[in-house]
Amino acid sequence: MLLKDLPPDARPREKLLTLGPSALADAELLALLLRTGLQGCSVLQLAEQLLGAFGGVAGLLQTQADDLRSIKGLGPAKRAELVAVLELARRALAQELRQRPGFDGPEQVKDYLRLQLGARPHEVFVVLFLDAQNRLLACEELFRGTLTQTSVYPREVLKRALAHNAAGVVLAHNHPSGHAEPSKADEYLTQSLKSALAMIDVAVLDHIVVGRGQAVSFAERGLL
Repeated sequence: MLLKDLPPDARPREKLLTLGPSALADAELLALLLRTGLQGCSVLQLAEQLLGAFGGVAGLLQTQADDLRSIKGLGPAKRAELVAVLELARRALAQELRQRPGFDGPEQVKDYLRLQLGARPHEVFVVLFLDAQNRLLACEELFRGTLTQTSVYPREVLKRALAHNAAGVVLAHNHPSGHAEPSKADEYLTQSLKSALAMIDVAVLDHIVVGRGQAVSFAERGLL
């Protein structure tokens, strides 16, 4: 069923233009991207199935292109459009982090990192390099591990901090298990990197551990 075949008062596009995007349910917004359903399955039903499969909007925004292959009715074009929306969201958050006059708190950084790391199947370690006003200079994936662990080399972190002339960093890594609770090894690594970076006058502002749909900030926990 096409969106144009729905009754006028049930068409998401008309509702959006008349009432604004906030008036639409998650499935209606997603249906606008999908545009068409399948035989025996309307586009709104397909949107609801997609949201259900990935645990709602937050889960969908953390999917990778390959994850979407399992959904019947999502061909290459539709998968590409959904992944493009995700990438635009990442870039919008990154742009805000680059333009902000200061690092006011971890929430925006956590949102950005959830989009970057939440759906990764393997553990990765990334560093956000910041200038003296705590604006984002670069976000780099420095190490990649297995399903359970990764190896982080302080020398490489220091080398990249010097290359960017960074004044501060935010460390981050994901837990593919989905649980964002920091481990003792995470705490030890944070302190080791904090000590190493202090020797070149680079501050560790936070270490954020990302699980599926959640993120834990060391700064908020008082662990720095």
